[in-house]
Amino acid sequence: MRAIFTFLLACLASTAHAAGITAMVGGRLIDGQGGPPLANSVILVEGERITAIGTVATLPVPAGATVVSTEGMDVLPGLWDMHVHLMINGHADYTHWDKAYLSRFGPEIMPASAVQLLLAGVTSARDLGGPLAESIAIREDVKAGRKPGPRLYVSGPFLQKKPYPGTEAFRWGVDSPDDARAKVRKLKAAGVDVIKLVDQDEVGEAATRAIVEEAHKLGLKVVGHSHLPDEIRIGLKTGIDNFEHTGLGAAPRYPDDIMVALEARAAEGRVRGSPLYWTPTISGLFNHGRLLTNPEKLDDACWARGLKPDTVADIKGSLKDVAALEYNQLTPRRKPTLDTKFAQLRKAGAILLIGTDSGIPTAFHCQTTWNELDVWVNGLGVPAMEAIQAATYWPAKFMGVEKDSGTVTVGKYADIIAVRGDVLHTIALLQNPTHIMKGGTLYKQGGVVNEAALAPK
Repeated sequence: MRAIFTFLLACLASTAHAAGITAMVGGRLIDGQGGPPLANSVILVEGERITAIGTVATLPVPAGATVVSTEGMDVLPGLWDMHVHLMINGHADYTHWDKAYLSRFGPEIMPASAVQLLLAGVTSARDLGGPLAESIAIREDVKAGRKPGPRLYVSGPFLQKKPYPGTEAFRWGVDSPDDARAKVRKLKAAGVDVIKLVDQDEVGEAATRAIVEEAHKLGLKVVGHSHLPDEIRIGLKTGIDNFEHTGLGAAPRYPDDIMVALEARAAEGRVRGSPLYWTPTISGLFNHGRLLTNPEKLDDACWARGLKPDTVADIKGSLKDVAALEYNQLTPRRKPTLDTKFAQLRKAGAILLIGTDSGIPTAFHCQTTWNELDVWVNGLGVPAMEAIQAATYWPAKFMGVEKDSGTVTVGKYADIIAVRGDVLHTIALLQNPTHIMKGGTLYKQGGVVNEAALAPK
């Protein structure tokens, strides 16, 4: 009798345990590690973490588990975007925006940007440049579950030679090596995840080196704006960890001396375990032309989510004449250089990361990440699997969180998206994930947004 009672208790315990399990069943798993996809996959999630992975034939779904069908879908890790700007939302006039919306960054703009990214399938994002208190606050609010959004890694204010007038809240000037070290220590004390440096050609080699050395001493990596040749040269000399953009204005290619230095740095990094990382942020150069031929993109309500009506109207008003935007005047000259410069970076051995500069004029948070992936694959010939890893595995590796994120692996956070169809053949399927899960919570299921999960706590 006692044995039967014990057995019944065990069954009840098992059922109760299973009731807290979500099973994603039937899809083709692309786990982010670069290997062959797993057909007819089963992924078990309990709490925030993945507890088991197998197939329909090898991994039974526990009785009482919540089953989420992924039949006919590709399942992959939630995307990363390694270059976003939560404080802006596509407005064409920075001077106006920075003044008019400074008081709204914390309560309105940054939370709206975070939600827009999450509903685009971005479950982790690196915010590069914003007011310090507001950047830390939105990261912590998301981490604590008070507000919805991706896992956020923030730099706080840019470091540069001198802030542009009216931008002192989110751009800090650096006037000497000692000042540079002090600014890095202040950012570290506030709790930032990374240091963002711009205009290092103006900051100078000595102060840039001070920034990098102090950051590394404190366990922080440095991201460097890299549009101009001297920015890149100084970044390579001083040990900047991650270069951003493929700039050089309209120059057709990276100069030979830079390529020699890049190849040397990449080779040294492979040996020392500190690879050369580069975030090209190139979709914006395609976005301008696409908007000229298809202005309906501006009518997609996804970018207005969470914003006040007057904010939406202001953004729309700034984009009435896309062709005339000063921001994009160099685009027709810069875009033809991308094939060469992108190929140069790949050949040099740089690990390329998906990042978009989302929030800049016409680059909406809800559209840019999949646009970047699409440009890589269909515009620049990058294999789809390589592009997916650049948006999953490698970003997590760079940020040092690969034990928790970046792949669909047992023990990691259940940050998972699913798309209907073959994403390795049609990468643009990522524009509309059918399922979006972050930390075991489904924010979108069967194509329907879970509004209850998005409600602030």
